[in-house]
Amino acid sequence: MLSSNFSSHQHKKLTMASPPLLTPTTSKLKPLLPIKAAATPSPPPHQQPLVRRRFLSLAAAATATLSLAGPRPAVGASDEEYVKESAEVIGKVRNTINMDKNDPNIAAAVAELRETSNSWVAKYRREKALLGRASFRDIYSALNAISGHYISFGPTAPIPAKRKARILEEMDTAEKALSRGR
Repeated sequence: MLSSNFSSHQHKKLTMASPPLLTPTTSKLKPLLPIKAAATPSPPPHQQPLVRRRFLSLAAAATATLSLAGPRPAVGASDEEYVKESAEVIGKVRNTINMDKNDPNIAAAVAELRETSNSWVAKYRREKALLGRASFRDIYSALNAISGHYISFGPTAPIPAKRKARILEEMDTAEKALSRGR
């Protein structure tokens, strides 16, 4: 019997809403056919040892060639290259931030400095040997300060005197560190 809370109409709704049950069938199911792998052409049986020998001789030759070549040089930039490019960045920083604010070429100089500093940072930021150097730290800090200033205030805005003095001081210490190999 139905409980007093449910009417017969509500009971029909509840039983109709439930999903139908799956019942096993008595009919025979067709067996699944095995999947065959695509055939790869292989050499005839009388040529298989020849193919194997050829492969092994090529592998041995390649291994011998690589071992005779010796160790490969590191992919990173050389120390001379770092010193040269860092000196160029220092020179561009000094020239750009010392330009007169009324100079018509200041926007182009700032754009060139930003391009140079972005490529310098992208090239040397991943070099683990350089990360601990004083020259890298000072140049990186100064480039961040310059970039932040020009992003915030535009390429023609003069750098405030305190920030300019700190940037120039960092450039001096970076230059000294570069000359000492640091």
